[in-house]
Amino acid sequence: MDTRQLAAFCSVVELRSFSQAAERLGVSQPAVSLQIRSLEQRVGQQLLDRSGRRVEPTEAGLALYRGAQRLLALEEQLLEQVASESAGTLRGRLELGASSGPGETVLPLLLAEFQRANPEVRVALIVSDTQTVVDRVARRELELGVVGAARRHRAVVFEPFFRDEVVLAVPPTHAFAGRTAALDELRAEPLILMQEGAGVRQVIEDELRGVGLKLRDLDVALELGLQESVRSAVRAGHGITFISRSAIEADLAAGAIAEARVEGLEPVREISLVRASGRVSTRVAQGFVDFARERLA
Repeated sequence: MDTRQLAAFCSVVELRSFSQAAERLGVSQPAVSLQIRSLEQRVGQQLLDRSGRRVEPTEAGLALYRGAQRLLALEEQLLEQVASESAGTLRGRLELGASSGPGETVLPLLLAEFQRANPEVRVALIVSDTQTVVDRVARRELELGVVGAARRHRAVVFEPFFRDEVVLAVPPTHAFAGRTAALDELRAEPLILMQEGAGVRQVIEDELRGVGLKLRDLDVALELGLQESVRSAVRAGHGITFISRSAIEADLAAGAIAEARVEGLEPVREISLVRASGRVSTRVAQGFVDFARERLA
């Protein structure tokens, strides 16, 4: 039943007056009369006796009044509970996906800090390639995604999150280490790529397109899955790769990997939040987004 109709009916019964009930509710008298008529049509019985100087409930009206009081009290209790939950402690489960770049570097620390600040939240992070994360968010299997470059998708929206620099990672004794190589030099080097769908790979494809090249113009020696695979291969001296700088910070500091740049290429990617179009965020998800933006700023 429409609780607005029940509230109008209860006010009329308690005040024995349409006009006084309208004044209590802050609406017009015709509006109250319409609510009562609609309610009587809904139950199929006359609820009020309007023949005397004061409005009186009929027998059916008295029965409805007693039940309506309980229903309105329950509604008020539920509203108070929702308001309390909304203003109180974050609790629940946060399940999000991320591509290997942010999923292996920035996000784990952010999520750990967020969970420590909100101990009643349980966090699950699924790391996969960019396209898989986007597809799972679109199917609403995950509430949030955090990815690098991604193709447009009708069922999701992308929001800027933070910027990530992509560098050419090389063994520390490589001729490119610490310098800018020419495109012709890059053509001659065994290149290790991440798999199709990886965000960094899409960024590099776009950058190469801008200088009139394609991946097939380079010496692609290995395709080894995601970020950790190519990082390990470079550390072992099997080739060079384009990779998120944040993913090799520890290796750079330890001297296990060196960075280089390529003339004409400036691969910087936007790391984006992914949400399903039209989906209303849970308090836990929005709480994490707000927390992360503050930390990243």
